[in-house]
Amino acid sequence: MLLAIDVGNTNSKFALFDGDRIVAQFRLRTEAKRTSDEYGAWLTQLMGLKGIDPRSIEGAIMASTAPAVNPNVRRLCETYFGTRLLVVGEPDCALGIQVLIDRPQDAGPDRLVGVIAGHTRHGGPLVTVDFGSATTFDIADKDGNFVGGVISPGVEFTIEAFYLMTARLPRIRVEKPAKVIGKATIPAMQSGVFWGYVGLIESLIKRIKAEYGEPMKVIATGGLAPVFESEVHLFDVIEPDLMYLGLLEVWRRNRQA
Repeated sequence: MLLAIDVGNTNSKFALFDGDRIVAQFRLRTEAKRTSDEYGAWLTQLMGLKGIDPRSIEGAIMASTAPAVNPNVRRLCETYFGTRLLVVGEPDCALGIQVLIDRPQDAGPDRLVGVIAGHTRHGGPLVTVDFGSATTFDIADKDGNFVGGVISPGVEFTIEAFYLMTARLPRIRVEKPAKVIGKATIPAMQSGVFWGYVGLIESLIKRIKAEYGEPMKVIATGGLAPVFESEVHLFDVIEPDLMYLGLLEVWRRNRQA
């Protein structure tokens, strides 16, 4: 089995592949001080509850946007699973694409993995829209090369800023309000967040397509993608497991190298 790890700024997600099939997924909050033993106790116990033997893991790969976490995850894989961790973005990890931006070293590993997965499954040119801690719009050309994108604040980030930086506004959930014009504080906030992001998503996708000048597929991923699907009619497909599928593809490319 392959252990695929997606470490984000908010949550760390773990998936186990048996061939092409995801057989288990787990997640916990990203914390830089979490030790390899804490990871190991948590993950092996959950695997045991699903009847998965830790000795069945034959490889591990990770994309991380929280570098402080990386050493302990590396030790987790070496100590508890007896395998080396392949890390996207490190010199020994081949991606099989070109990173055609001004500073290739600045490209987030999650963004690269997303376009690799999108292009492998759907071809290109394409835009991947990832609803994470940030909402990212990443572009791959017809050959799958990463050619840039757009980074905007994530929906949850905006909601948290509402709550923390104002004296009287409550914390809200992301959901479509009954009407655009709110008759109370919470519906008014929900309208601003929901319809504001619908406008942001639609505007950016249309502007990206116009600037690129070629037909492009739009692949959406992340937990909030289905929330906006009914109002944003520009998604060609939603891929909930896009990051995991990209990690699997990168792993295979390195096995073949």
